Amino acid sequence: MNPRSQAASILLSQSEDRIRREKQLEVLKMAASHLEKSVGFVDGLREILLSLDKHCDLVYGRISFLEGIVDIGCDIRPTQNDKLAEAHIEEHMVNAQQDVLRNWRPKMVPVTQTEGTRFHSTFDVERNVQLYVLCHPVKFGERKMGTLTTVKVCYGSFEPKTEQAFLSILTSMIAQSAMINRFYPDHEPDSEPSLSSVPLDRPPFDRSHMIGNSKAMLSVFDLMQQVADTETTVLILGESGVGKELIADGLHRNSSRRQKPFIKVNCAALPETLLESELFGHERGAFTGAHAQKKGRFELAQGGTLFLDEIGDLSLTTQIKLLRVLQQREFERLGGVTTIKCDVRVIAATNRKLEKMIEQGLFRQDLYYRLNVFPLHVPPLRERKTDVMPITDYFIEKYKRVHNKNIRRISTPAIDMLSSYHWPGNVRELENCIERAVLLSNEGVIRGHHLPPSLQIAEAAGSDAANSMRTVLESMERELILDALKAAKGNMAKAARELGLTERVMGLRAKKYHLDPRKFRKPGSV
Repeated sequence: MNPRSQAASILLSQSEDRIRREKQLEVLKMAASHLEKSVGFVDGLREILLSLDKHCDLVYGRISFLEGIVDIGCDIRPTQNDKLAEAHIEEHMVNAQQDVLRNWRPKMVPVTQTEGTRFHSTFDVERNVQLYVLCHPVKFGERKMGTLTTVKVCYGSFEPKTEQAFLSILTSMIAQSAMINRFYPDHEPDSEPSLSSVPLDRPPFDRSHMIGNSKAMLSVFDLMQQVADTETTVLILGESGVGKELIADGLHRNSSRRQKPFIKVNCAALPETLLESELFGHERGAFTGAHAQKKGRFELAQGGTLFLDEIGDLSLTTQIKLLRVLQQREFERLGGVTTIKCDVRVIAATNRKLEKMIEQGLFRQDLYYRLNVFPLHVPPLRERKTDVMPITDYFIEKYKRVHNKNIRRISTPAIDMLSSYHWPGNVRELENCIERAVLLSNEGVIRGHHLPPSLQIAEAAGSDAANSMRTVLESMERELILDALKAAKGNMAKAARELGLTERVMGLRAKKYHLDPRKFRKPGSV
């Protein structure tokens, strides 16, 4: 092979590897999104298997759980009526699975096609391609849960280590989701310490309404699981918009008080003159305008949970009365003389530094110690960037239903903007951003120019208006060219026609933005 041909072959191989890695990353992102949901767990697993078939040339996928591990059946296929492979391929898959179940290590077995091989995947498999059976254990730590078995169809180069690393990450995600949402704690007596202390009659920890698989959020969920079903007062700390109310709701729904009321009070939203009445209630005639007796939030939350948001905004007078309730578990309504006993668990939250407020004489130290029994810090979104896209997917699904919009996907440049932004407003800012983008999109795709200007010019901060405008326009142009090349599968002429450009101009624009058309071609195509 001459040097030029050899260099071209190396470049083609590198391009194929890059495309393969990008497809694997897309499958992992999709899997994270589906496995976040506790409802539709089996449908999420089937979507993962279909994506392996469609994007990664991994056909006949199946996830097999050991008996008693999950409540969704032992053998999950892409569809309920999914057919078996040809007999000799099926035999290789069964043997590989049995081998993995013996030693709980990944297994790869080459398979030779025979004449008349039948394929039932979502695409036709060409003859004379190499097949490999890949089987990976599904484990959570040392807890053995099942296997993922599939057949790799090799059209070109094949890197076993890369493929096995990809499947290892995917099976770990599946195991973690099964453990969190569907695991039966009495299946194995020698369970991990974090689960051994959980009573067998307690339902699994429910975090279906909270999205996050980052290390920071998993630590929060672990702490929540330990304190949820207790009577301990919890103080939730974190910046504005991180989701402190969702954390409080999660603590309530995972406690023994879940069937009782969950009452919320925003201490910053009410003036001091009304807040005391809202918390403790009042008798008729207690003050001007009190025409009837009114129960306070403590009475309404009887037997349940009271969430005091923005606790740092309480006045010193109200702080004294709240301290008495926490200590004595009793209070009187405004204008009343009858002492009312209360059985209420208190969860408080604030985005303020209470220690500094104590030094300034704005917050009572004794109340702080009463509230700060179990502090729970929720990290800001910039410290858990891997959660941005799963949360984004959730809000896209939410607002496309609310506004009746057909949003099919989000473009790569828009994903880059969302991932690189620092999110000072945290999840609340992200939600508003996605709702705006859903409303602006009229083509079924959320693009970069549908996002707020603060995201579009984040990298150009500090430049003048002309430079900022040029940055936005170039970002839009690059995005349109990128989407056209994707849709045309790397065909420059077709992409140029789609955008109304000449092929020469299209080539210049692609070169300007460092877009290689070969990257978007299907492996094996010319």
